[in-house]
Amino acid sequence: MADLTLLTGATGFVGSAVARTLAARGHRLRLLVRRGSNRGNLAGLDAELAEGDLNDPASLAAAVQGCRHLVHVAADYRIWVPDPETMLRANVAGTVALMRAAIAAGVERAVYCSSVAALGLTGTDEPADETTPVNVAAIAGIYKRSKYEAESAVRRLVHEEGLPAVIVNPAAPIGPRDIKPTPTGRMIADAAAGRMPAYIDTGLCVVHVDDVAEGHALALERGRIGESYIMGGENLGLGALLALVAEVAGRSPPRIRLPIPALWPVALACEGLAHLTGIEPLVTRDHLRMARKKMFFSSAKAIAELGFHARPARAAVEDAVAWFRANRSAA
Repeated sequence: MADLTLLTGATGFVGSAVARTLAARGHRLRLLVRRGSNRGNLAGLDAELAEGDLNDPASLAAAVQGCRHLVHVAADYRIWVPDPETMLRANVAGTVALMRAAIAAGVERAVYCSSVAALGLTGTDEPADETTPVNVAAIAGIYKRSKYEAESAVRRLVHEEGLPAVIVNPAAPIGPRDIKPTPTGRMIADAAAGRMPAYIDTGLCVVHVDDVAEGHALALERGRIGESYIMGGENLGLGALLALVAEVAGRSPPRIRLPIPALWPVALACEGLAHLTGIEPLVTRDHLRMARKKMFFSSAKAIAELGFHARPARAAVEDAVAWFRANRSAA
């Protein structure tokens, strides 16, 4: 049996896949869980639970004690939040507190789950990679900013305080156990249910969540300290992705392509309603700002250095659609 590994975020989408992958590879797991959280994604996992929260540094220090490894997946992943500071506290300050606790506890190796949201974009159909420059002034949305700042903080801790961390940057994961669902999962579920009659001209890098999980394990085993690795799959235009979802779900694909400027008033109205109701809006100005550039990425570095592999997008879509259909309360 391997030494103890602390995993955060295991009740969530990516984290639950990582937990299963690590368990299958012989890791003895301690899972950081929030009090009162939905623990349905932990079913069947043999793991020790430690209650804590990214906003409670003392609980993080207690959870990481005695652990040889740390895999930090937990994050507040929403495109819109009523109070942006809450996201910054969890994603940035919480990450720093956890990583400093890991240093103090003598953790041998850590993996930080960042996001391609923290990386630069080419502005063309050419995929970006880990070296593509980030235009900090043009970062769209509080989620992307929080992940950029958190990743930057982790890099500083590696270079200034000796944090033994490897960074992974998942693209747009889809697949089973997307219980919230995530923004990408919501789009897949809506398209499979025939609730997306139109689309905008953008693109994303689709990857099966289980391949992302495998990438975390490979980064823990083989990644170079201080390096980052993109975990992506196929780069698809949004129209092509929605057509694939429709084909898998047995529905007609959306045929109306909407210009981004035409949706600006809709986004403003949705945000206004969200402020009144507290319900996350279907479309926001940050959605539209992000859609201006296709989020296409290359995983060549992870393939070459870690042995990372991603299955075809169709397989990811098939598993996602099947899971949403079997768990309609999440769709």
